Amino acid sequence: MDTAAVQALLAEHAELERQLADPELHADQGTARKVGRRYGELSRIVRTVRELDTARIDLDAARELAAQDPDFAAEADALAARVPELERELGELLLPHDPHDDDDVVMEIKSGEGGAESALFAGDLLRMYLRYAERHGWRAEVLGATEAELGGVKDVTVSVKGSTESGVWERLKFEGGVHRVQRVPVTESAGRIHTSAAGVLVYPEQDDVEVEIDDKDLRTDVFRSSGPGGQSVNTTDSAVRITHLPTGIVVSCQNEKSQIQNRLRAVQVLRARLQAMAEEEAAAKAADTRHSQVRTVDRSERVRTYNFPENRIADHRVNYKAHNLDAVLDGDLDGVLDALVAADRAERLRQ
Repeated sequence: MDTAAVQALLAEHAELERQLADPELHADQGTARKVGRRYGELSRIVRTVRELDTARIDLDAARELAAQDPDFAAEADALAARVPELERELGELLLPHDPHDDDDVVMEIKSGEGGAESALFAGDLLRMYLRYAERHGWRAEVLGATEAELGGVKDVTVSVKGSTESGVWERLKFEGGVHRVQRVPVTESAGRIHTSAAGVLVYPEQDDVEVEIDDKDLRTDVFRSSGPGGQSVNTTDSAVRITHLPTGIVVSCQNEKSQIQNRLRAVQVLRARLQAMAEEEAAAKAADTRHSQVRTVDRSERVRTYNFPENRIADHRVNYKAHNLDAVLDGDLDGVLDALVAADRAERLRQ
């Protein structure tokens, strides 16, 4: 382990702590947010370093005492096992990480194959993510949604924001892909199990986005708000739908009180989406591959399956299976997300 690098991070943490104590920093909320997030990220490293240092000192002392008194042998053995655990944990924390891990996110959920059942399932996914955000104390806001006739949603856009140490992107970035459901639809009279799918897109919402957007590349449509997020403004044509003509990306927002506010928020989300696309394309050129979250919402191209008859959830990327689907749909996602995070860290360690 690079001791000099660790000391540099400890010094940076101390400097950030000094900056956060300065009232002038908080006059600029954007800068204060960045400093707070970096401080939160380094705090995890600092806590582990201090715990490791303490464990090493205690281990040396316990071994000396155990040589004179056998009663200290068990304590020495426990510390001898704990030190390598902390070293491994610190090594993982020091791995080069995704620069967006501490960013907030924007999620898009889209119904796909399966018609009305797919829209109902997309609504289930929306509820699942809203519940998960609630469990973690995050702020989730539905920016725009298109409801389906029989219930659920055809498409919905959600903003999820956390605190300085929350790591919203770090957790939710793995949700991008095609989610498949197997169950008996409410419209099925014969009781047969059907398979349908919904697609999820996830991208970081950054404070500073470098993408420039030309107004001539945008088509703006206004409409009356309705559905999730629009209840308080559904009496006027305040909702906004923006189409980015060069890419065909469509963003809608209906949660704000005025048409102007909705347009500003929609453009902000569009910038985040274009920034994510640009970064993905740059990474693809460098690695000669492209990680695509959702190419087509096709049942065969899935990352996860939700099997209702067996109360089973299966993530096909890490061979994760659990029979607690009811709890997962109620927002208890940490089991599958922990498995995905662990697999990602293991792959980075291997590389």
